[in-house]
Amino acid sequence: MLIDVNGDTAYAYTAGTAPVPDRPAIVFVHGAQNDHSVWTAQARALARQGHPVLAVDLPGHGRSAGPALATVEAMATWLLALLDAAGITHAVLAGHSMGSLIALEAAFQAPARVRALALAGSTWPMKVSDALLETARTDEATAIDMVNLWSHASIAPAAAGSPQGFWVPGASRRLMQRLSQLNPAQLFHTDFVACNTYANGDAAARAVACPTLFVQGRRDVMTPPRSAQALVAAIPHARVVALDCGHSLMTEQPEAVTNTLADFVRGLN
Repeated sequence: MLIDVNGDTAYAYTAGTAPVPDRPAIVFVHGAQNDHSVWTAQARALARQGHPVLAVDLPGHGRSAGPALATVEAMATWLLALLDAAGITHAVLAGHSMGSLIALEAAFQAPARVRALALAGSTWPMKVSDALLETARTDEATAIDMVNLWSHASIAPAAAGSPQGFWVPGASRRLMQRLSQLNPAQLFHTDFVACNTYANGDAAARAVACPTLFVQGRRDVMTPPRSAQALVAAIPHARVVALDCGHSLMTEQPEAVTNTLADFVRGLN
């Protein structure tokens, strides 16, 4: 689905669904140097269950035009503008990593529009090491290799249910490389700086009144569960689910993430 947002073309994967009046859409937001495709398994499964879905490409990522936005606040404002353009009045926002901060900030900016939050691989502050920031600025290919290695609990196994020969870390690495080719303007560095400088996380979390779900990878070294304790504590009504995987939860444990999200959304009715 192509949508005009502020004069630029934005892309969102709908899995063949369309907005339903008076029913929230499930809107998936990807993380740094990723696009909508990291949420494909979950979007398809929830669409088959009858939910309208929208998995977005942020500006400068995938098929969405325009330069990458430099702050989480700007990305959240853009996301709300995309919902306006798509005719979606209420949404369940599901975000991964940087996308979880965008979802959190969007709920802060427009709480009446957000029916619920699902935050995967999330933490705040989402600090990025100086070494990784500098590598992303000067040698994006190496930064991609570093993050890809750290994002997976194991370099060998395919996700359960994947086609024979499918290699999850290899597919993730290739996606990041492709995005680097599509947008050579230091995309990874821009995303990392946005995560690193986002300062409104505590206020946004404390303002959350809607149902909230945290999905964590027990072996996540990018956003370890222990680093998210303050964020989780700021939303005391939140539910926390831990899975046996690393940071790339949706591709390492696609069925478990899908089932967790489906159960969460089912409980909203």
